[in-house]
Amino acid sequence: MSIAHGPETVVLKPSKPTSLLAALLLHPGTVVSTAYLLRAVWDEEPPATARAALQTCVLRLRRLFAKYGISATTIEAVPGGYRMHNDTETLDLVLFRRLTAQAGAAAGPGEELYRLREALSLWQGQPLANVASRMLQQDAVPALEQERLRVLERVCDLELAAGNCHQVLVDLYESARRHPVRERFTEQLIEALYRTGRQAEALAEYRTVRDRLRDELGIDPGPGLRRLELAILRAEDLAPAPPETARAVTAGEVPALPAGRAAPARPAWTALPVPAFAGREDDRRAMAARLTAADGPRLVVVSGAPGIGKSALARQTAHEVRESFPGGVFTLQLARPDGSAVAVEEAAGLLPEPGPDRRLIVLDGAVGAWQVLALLPAAEDASVLVTSRRGLAAVVATHGGAVHRLDVLRSAEAYALLAGLVGTERIAAEPAAARELARVCGHFPLALRIAAGRLLTRPGLSVADCAAWLAEDPPARLALAEEARLSVPDVLGRALAALPPELREAFLRLGAHGADEDLSAQESESVLEQLVEAGLLEDGPPGPYRLHDFLRIYARWHVRTHATAAAAAPH
Repeated sequence: MSIAHGPETVVLKPSKPTSLLAALLLHPGTVVSTAYLLRAVWDEEPPATARAALQTCVLRLRRLFAKYGISATTIEAVPGGYRMHNDTETLDLVLFRRLTAQAGAAAGPGEELYRLREALSLWQGQPLANVASRMLQQDAVPALEQERLRVLERVCDLELAAGNCHQVLVDLYESARRHPVRERFTEQLIEALYRTGRQAEALAEYRTVRDRLRDELGIDPGPGLRRLELAILRAEDLAPAPPETARAVTAGEVPALPAGRAAPARPAWTALPVPAFAGREDDRRAMAARLTAADGPRLVVVSGAPGIGKSALARQTAHEVRESFPGGVFTLQLARPDGSAVAVEEAAGLLPEPGPDRRLIVLDGAVGAWQVLALLPAAEDASVLVTSRRGLAAVVATHGGAVHRLDVLRSAEAYALLAGLVGTERIAAEPAAARELARVCGHFPLALRIAAGRLLTRPGLSVADCAAWLAEDPPARLALAEEARLSVPDVLGRALAALPPELREAFLRLGAHGADEDLSAQESESVLEQLVEAGLLEDGPPGPYRLHDFLRIYARWHVRTHATAAAAAPH
């Protein structure tokens, strides 16, 4: 438990006032009886003076609130006990429940998934970790955890239904390991493995769970897992989640998907719009025209630096042209969550079968031209949209098409993205601070979405304070701890680690130079061209090479932090 006041967050120490506060916050807006509070604070051994001591704890909390600008009347004494009035602006638990309710009433799966992801982002670490009350740890913490797990199960259902099996594997591996007796996570993990072509791993996962259940609990897996095993052994296609599960989260139970239901074709990716997408109008119009052209190569490559918004642009464009593809929109992730390449044989097995209707295939995150070139023959009757950090010149040179090399967002586009994510009114109330926040984020969509996530989860934080705090150490602070894909150090660090050592060192050396310096005088043209191909440099002959300011800041931060770590290491 903690109190956030502007950019400052105060973690409360385990104490009786902290236990009292937790007991009140678990029941926002309702009267909590004195008897319940006494048990929460003293468990089963309240002293004779407990009621007077409880009043002292309330007084200490009111003083603490006053210190951090919270009204002293927040804790209200009422007949029979106490009450705290909390809303979405003051308590994460209330906001979490509001977002899950909004998700249940969403117009479609895209909005539902966005709201549920937003709700899950509010959870940071173990609930009530600094609360000493045995009663609350035994009763309240498991109930809170069940709320979170039901939402996470629903998120994974939605991701699987959208065909995003690769993206959800990291969540499912962690959830299945941490909650081995919650069979739904294991079902989802096995389904995701199977639908990404990893049949042997899926069966091995099933048998590991079966053996553990038999050895530790003396029971067999439930019917969902058994049906799933049979479907895999029969090599059946697994259909995406049926639409009737769309409102399960608000009812408190998430129904299991029917494992083993045969599907006539591989599931199509629902072409969902990107939440609060802003800018790139010229790119979207040109890409749509190319993909829907009656003749000529219907191939588009979107390339650029890590975090610059390639996948988001591809998703948004696919959504906007989806009516032109009655045969469906399909996506295929060509990189695993750790950045390694998906084998061509595995990827080819996941491509949709040819059909009479026009299709759009999105190849997302191509690691190199070799992957795309090997897959294009099987997709020759479809429009193909590829995203990659690399330019993939060999692909368009041999197959035609167009390349869209993305730059950072323009200032107005970055402002619009923040307004769409955080809320127009909140951003419009501090327009200069919002523009400064966009500047601190280098106008990179990844960094802007991370900053927006921080503002959304801290309703009392001003835009100006957020910008000032991030400006002190942008690369380190632009991270959401619960999601590696929303972390500048992780995303850029993996891109850097994928380079050969000589290119990695060259990039870090270039980061030390100013924006106006001629980079061609610092490294050989061969090295610079390879960095352009890797998405870490821009332009080049006949014009000058260019390093994005945000990547320059990251390079300097990387050198500084690694030098500090090396100096602190024992010799």
